[in-house]
Amino acid sequence: MRTARLRTVHPVLWAGWAALAAGAVLCVLGWYGVSGERYAERQLPYLASCTVPGAALIVAGALLLTHGRGALAAARVEELYGLLVTAEPAGAEDSGESSGTAADAPLAVSGDLLMVPGGTLWHRADCPLVAGKPESVPVDAKLLASGELGPCPICEPVEETD
Repeated sequence: MRTARLRTVHPVLWAGWAALAAGAVLCVLGWYGVSGERYAERQLPYLASCTVPGAALIVAGALLLTHGRGALAAARVEELYGLLVTAEPAGAEDSGESSGTAADAPLAVSGDLLMVPGGTLWHRADCPLVAGKPESVPVDAKLLASGELGPCPICEPVEETD
């Protein structure tokens, strides 16, 4: 389930590498031309035609690489978030209780409340953030009453009132 954004980032990375390579070649050519001339007035054309544009291409290439890698990382984070939050719970298509789309339904539906010691959130037992973690423990009612723990924004647990 790769997003279309991942495919569009690659040309930006290739353009960045091409600009870096072209800039390096121009800088080397400019240096070679300047080194062969004794007088400054004969060195200026090499600086103007090779070295300055080469340096500009190197800067542009570095910016393209930075932008491309940042966009690639953002696309991967979006993909992971989508996999975590918008997954449809098992058996949701079988039950007729669906009030909306799979994105509207919370991922976790268990009534048992858990927390991780030292954490700041309380979760349902089948929340992907605590499911399968051996260190997760049942929520202490004193912590819930004091307001030290907040509800998980992913599984959206409801506080049980006994």
